[in-house]
Amino acid sequence: MESSKRKLLTIITEAALEDTLETDLNTLGAKGYTILDARGSGHNGLRSANWDASKNIRIEVICSEEVADKVVGHLQKTYYKNYAMILFLTNVEVLRPDRF
Repeated sequence: MESSKRKLLTIITEAALEDTLETDLNTLGAKGYTILDARGSGHNGLRSANWDASKNIRIEVICSEEVADKVVGHLQKTYYKNYAMILFLTNVEVLRPDRF
């Protein structure tokens, strides 16, 4: 089994940003992403998703370290000040590196 190293960038943020973030990810070089509904509690309180204004999403992007760095820098500069957003990176190994 031959694998290649990539980064898994996980973005947890307000659902209102979904369309904008999809555009950003494509522009910044992400080849794909997965978006899921997310619920929980944290620094910004309970996010129960009972109404549109409290919905969160979780976006997962597997990409090169260079793309991850570009995306993280853009998100921190553009959204951190005005939106609830958490980012984290995980080292992963993929079996089809041409997809990422």
